[in-house]
Amino acid sequence: MRIGMMTDVYKPHVSGITNYISLNKAYLEKAGHEVFIFTFGDLDFADEEERVVRSPGLPLTDTGYYLSFRYSRHAKALLQTMDLVHVHHPFLSGRLALNYCRPLRIPIVFTNHTRYDLYAQAYLPLLPEEFSDTFLQTYMPTFCQAVDLVISPSAGMREVLQKLGVSTSIEIIPNGVELQLYRATSENCRPEFGFSDEDILLIFSGRLGPEKNLDFLIRAFAGAAEAVKNAHLLVIGGGPEEQALKQAAAQSGAAGRIHFTGMLPYDELPRYLSMADLFVTASLTEVHPLSVVEAMASGLPVLGINSVGVGDTVEDGVTGLLSSPDPAAFAALLTRLCMDRALRQRLGKGARKASEKYAIEYTTQIMLKRYERLLTEFAPHRRGLGFHLRNLMEKLRS
Repeated sequence: MRIGMMTDVYKPHVSGITNYISLNKAYLEKAGHEVFIFTFGDLDFADEEERVVRSPGLPLTDTGYYLSFRYSRHAKALLQTMDLVHVHHPFLSGRLALNYCRPLRIPIVFTNHTRYDLYAQAYLPLLPEEFSDTFLQTYMPTFCQAVDLVISPSAGMREVLQKLGVSTSIEIIPNGVELQLYRATSENCRPEFGFSDEDILLIFSGRLGPEKNLDFLIRAFAGAAEAVKNAHLLVIGGGPEEQALKQAAAQSGAAGRIHFTGMLPYDELPRYLSMADLFVTASLTEVHPLSVVEAMASGLPVLGINSVGVGDTVEDGVTGLLSSPDPAAFAALLTRLCMDRALRQRLGKGARKASEKYAIEYTTQIMLKRYERLLTEFAPHRRGLGFHLRNLMEKLRS
C-alpha cells in the first residue's frame, strides 16, 4: 500500500503530532507499506528518513510552520499516485487533499489532533474571536463531511467536534507510543542531575507554550513545596514561554527547586522519566497527550486537570489523580501525592498497565484495518476508464 501522510509541519519542528507521524510511518513501513510525508518547509533541510516530500512555503516567524496553498508540481504528481492519504491538519493540508485527491477518488482519512476551538487565535490570529468560532463551526462540519474517515484520538475530542457541528461518524483510535522505550530498566541517574534518593521529583515534558498552562503549574508547585521541602519540579522542553516561565519560577516561593532542561533529543526522555516519582500537567488543551502516555508507560502516576484529553487518558484514583482547575485544589493533591509513597506506587502500577492499550504495534494494526476497509470500498470506483482518464488529466495539469 502507498500511503501519503499530509501534515502542515514536520521535522525539524518538535511536537507530539510530529513525533507520532514519524513513529506511525516507521511502523507502517515495518508492516511492508510505502509511506510518504507531504509537508511544507525548507527544501534544503536534510531529512534523516526517506520519502519526505517538501513543498516551498512562506515561513511564519519562528513557529516552524510554513504558509502555502499548493504543492510543488513534483509533490502533487507523487501525491496522486497514493492508494490512500491521511491528513493530520484540516486547513492547508486538508484543502489540498480535497483538491488533489478527491477528483481521483483517492480515499482521504483525517485525524483531528488539535483543540482548534481553543487554538483559534493561534491559527487565525488576524480574525476576531467571534469570527474564529463561527469559522470553525462552518468549516469543520463541511470538511469532515467531505473526507472518507474521521478519526479522533479520544472520546473527549469527539465530543468537541460534535459540539462544533460535525455530524459525520467519528471513530476513536488513540495515537500510539513505543512503550518498550519507557519500560526498559536503567541505572539510577539521579546523582548525575544533582538529585538524591530522598528527593521527591516531579516532572513535566512538552512544549513551553501558553496552551500548556505552565504558570498555573508553577504556582501550584510553589504551594505544595511549602509543605514538602524535598520536592523538586523538572520541566523538560522548550518554547516561546521558556524565559517568562524561568522568571516566574525564580520569583515563586520555590525558587531553586524548579529546574528547566530546555529542549532535549526525544530519545533521551525515557531516562529522565525513569528517575521521577510523579508526572504533572496543568494543560487544558490536550486532545490525546502523548507525554502523559509516555509517563504512564514509565510507571509514573499522573496528576492533571480533569479536561478533554487528560481526563480521557488518566483514570482518577487508578492511574493518577484529576483536579479541578483551581490552583489550591491542584496543590493539595500534589502535596498528598508527594507525601504518600504507597499511593504513588499503587497509581504507578495502574498507569503502567493502562498504557498497554496505547502500544504503537496495536494502534497501527487498528489503523491498517481501517485503511484496508476504505481501499476495498473504493476499489470499484478506481478500476474503470473514467478513473484513468481523470488521473491522466490531473497529471497533465500538474
